[in-house]
This record gives sequence, structure tokens and C-alpha cells, in this order.
Amino acid sequence: MRTRVKICGFTRVEDAVCAARLGVDAIGLVFYPPSPRHVDIGQAIKIVNALPTFVSVVALFVDEQASRIREVLAQVPIDCLQFHGDETPDACRLYGKRYMKALRMQDGIDIPALAQHYHDASALLLDAYHPGEKGGTGNRFDWNRIPAHCALPLVLAGGLDADNARQAVQTVRPYALDVSSGVEAEKGLKDALKMAAFIDEVNEGDRIII
Repeated sequence: MRTRVKICGFTRVEDAVCAARLGVDAIGLVFYPPSPRHVDIGQAIKIVNALPTFVSVVALFVDEQASRIREVLAQVPIDCLQFHGDETPDACRLYGKRYMKALRMQDGIDIPALAQHYHDASALLLDAYHPGEKGGTGNRFDWNRIPAHCALPLVLAGGLDADNARQAVQTVRPYALDVSSGVEAEKGLKDALKMAAFIDEVNEGDRIII
């Protein structure tokens, strides 16, 4: 199975269009005001409208009010929601949209149990834990903590870049890789060469496995 690639944290139209041309499967838009990669509805609409077909758009929220999420969904064409806070399963399924639940890999986390808890999620996203951050830290966690089998597809995030993308594919065999800071020139601004190198390394990892 081909490993999908999601690049998260776009703030500029040209960066998202470049990623699409490079073959990314999904782009992530961050609707979390404390993040340096945060976009407002106007920015999001411009980015989404510039994308070609067959590129999925994922909207990231962190413990957001339901009214705000509905406001975004009413104006921005979103394919999937990504919940990166402490949202319950009931909170995630309020909107009739596919969703991913992010798990920050702190000590004692039970991935199989959480897969049952969020049983209707499209995937679980595994990210590094940082006590003061909700994601996008550029930190990596110990991939040996990931179970060999899970009831839900797993999306690997946290500290990924072109230097370890191939290893991630071969070691974890995830459904997808999710990268943000590892393909940036600076926070919120993507680097075309880094995005191209990352996607190439994922594809090479798949080729070697096959």
C-alpha cells in the first residue's frame, strides 16, 4: 500500500499549490489562533480555491468551540477534521465529517484502547508530546511505542523531514506521514525543495518495501 503524505500548516496559496503539484495527498490548515501557522477563514478560502482536484483539505482544531468549527465548515470546503486537543468522541462526531484524532504520545498512552474509544475516526494521528505545545514542535517520539497492529489507520507525525521519512515508512508502515516544520523555510512558510525531497523519500521508502 502506498504511504500517503499530508503537509500541514499552510499559510500561503503558492505553497499549497506547489505541494499539490509535487503530489501531496492532503494539505492541513490550522485553525488554532496560538499557532504561528494559524489561518483565518479568508486565507483558507483562497488556499482551497487554488488547489487542483483530488487534493484533500484537512482542518485542524484544538479544543475549539462548536460554533467556530461550524462557521469554518460553512465557508471553507473541508474534507476531513483533525482534532488535536482533548476532544471526546462525541465532540469529534458532531459535524457529520470524517475526522482524525491526534494522540500526543505521552507516557502511558494506550493506542489500541483509544482506537476503540474513537472507533469511528478515519485515523489516529500520533504526534510527539510536549507539555506546552499542541503540535508542530518538530520533535520526534520513540516509534517503538507504536503497536504492530491497530484497529484504525495510523498517521505518523512529529519530527519528520526528508532525512527520516524513508526510515519512517519502512519502520512504522503507517497509512500516512504528516509533516509540517520539517518542510519549512520558517514557521508557516513552506520550502519547495524540502517538500519535494520529503515526498521523494516517502515514495522511495514505498518502492523498497514493494
